Amino acid sequence: MPFDSIDPAIGKIVKTFDEHSDSDVETKLKRADETFRDYSRTSFQQRSKWMLEASRILEGHKTRLAETMTLEMGKPIKSAVAEAEKCAWVCRYYAENAEQFLKDEPIETDARLSYVRYRPLGAVLAVMPWNFPFWQVFRFAAPALMAGNVGLLKHASNVPACALAIEDVFRDAGFPTGAFQALLIGSDRVAPLIEDPRVKAVTLTGSEPAGSKVASLAGKLIKKTVLELGGSDPFIVMPSANLEKAVAAAVTARTINNGQSCIAAKRFIVDEEIEAEFEKRFVAAMEALTVGNPMDDTIAIGPLATEQIVKDLDEQVKTTVDLGARVLTGGRRSEHAAGFYYLPTVLTDIPKDAPAYRDELFGPVASLFRVDGVDEAIEVANDTSFGLGASVWTNDSKEQTRFIEGIEAGCVFVNGIVASDPRLPFGGVKHSGYGRELGVFGIREFVNIQTIWINK
Repeated sequence: MPFDSIDPAIGKIVKTFDEHSDSDVETKLKRADETFRDYSRTSFQQRSKWMLEASRILEGHKTRLAETMTLEMGKPIKSAVAEAEKCAWVCRYYAENAEQFLKDEPIETDARLSYVRYRPLGAVLAVMPWNFPFWQVFRFAAPALMAGNVGLLKHASNVPACALAIEDVFRDAGFPTGAFQALLIGSDRVAPLIEDPRVKAVTLTGSEPAGSKVASLAGKLIKKTVLELGGSDPFIVMPSANLEKAVAAAVTARTINNGQSCIAAKRFIVDEEIEAEFEKRFVAAMEALTVGNPMDDTIAIGPLATEQIVKDLDEQVKTTVDLGARVLTGGRRSEHAAGFYYLPTVLTDIPKDAPAYRDELFGPVASLFRVDGVDEAIEVANDTSFGLGASVWTNDSKEQTRFIEGIEAGCVFVNGIVASDPRLPFGGVKHSGYGRELGVFGIREFVNIQTIWINK
């Protein structure tokens, strides 16, 4: 099956890529397995040299790489450039810190010498999504490769050019060919890869159903997995918050990447004391956003990634409205050009059985809720199967503590937008997945934490 690279701004095929055959995949698996034997014994200094070169390539070619992202999945070009820059940052971060994170840790016991050693596992399969087509891959690949593992990338089928461009970055940086390889295959061919004994672990960023399937199979085979799945992040605003800053942040948090982000704020939970004013300002700010060609760096909102995503989002909104919700702005597809555009939207009076209450909406659609105080805000925030991130806006220190202790999420940001940072662990709880990426915890996910005990 060929892979079509479709420009979502115009809905037309830009380029078609051939799927890798079974023979191609076998060649890459064999190469990964053979490469690991030598690569795992390279020094941190050598790996760091290659990873710093990867960082320099990303920085030096960020405009070209950004255009590849925007052309394939529609993110505004300025956001795509920032994504390439962030990938360069994570490469630098692990090049500079991996050795410290994975150094032997002496532990005093009855033995003459005992310590913990971190050893690589082998080939790690990464099943990655299209929404941040470079960042999602590099935040896995940089720590995995610095730990001595090798990577196999099964990227989303609508971003094949991004997958191959990432492979080129690592190859051009000097990494052995088998250290990182892209596999252009469909999702129906993931299971045999997980079953292959040469694949030692799997990481997936994607939907809840996809994560469940991967985890089930990997668990049956006793293989380590890390899952970063969906989110329906709350954005809570209390009376003590700086309302101007909160509204501006709310718009950014909902519309980043055209609203297609697992950690985008999706449910806006506002204290009744300030809800009317917040609603007024928020709706006005959403209506002021410009929608158009993502290659234009003055545009705020580009197209959604595929026609199906627009259809699914539109159906979720229509169903929510049919169940009693009100549309404050937007609520329909944009008539802009022939691409996959959806208007920035704000919904309110949302019933509990509506998609906008219970499901993840992947697009520029905000759900607005009025609450009475901290306790109800926490109750609404936790009334979801997801638990990825949460953004809380309050200048009351006691309220901050209550939200931090009460919200069920892998990340809680106070007076700031939820964002991944190479220095901090990232991941969720409940149906948002398990395991952590980034920081010291991320690089230790795909290693053998080996106990060494030496007697006299």
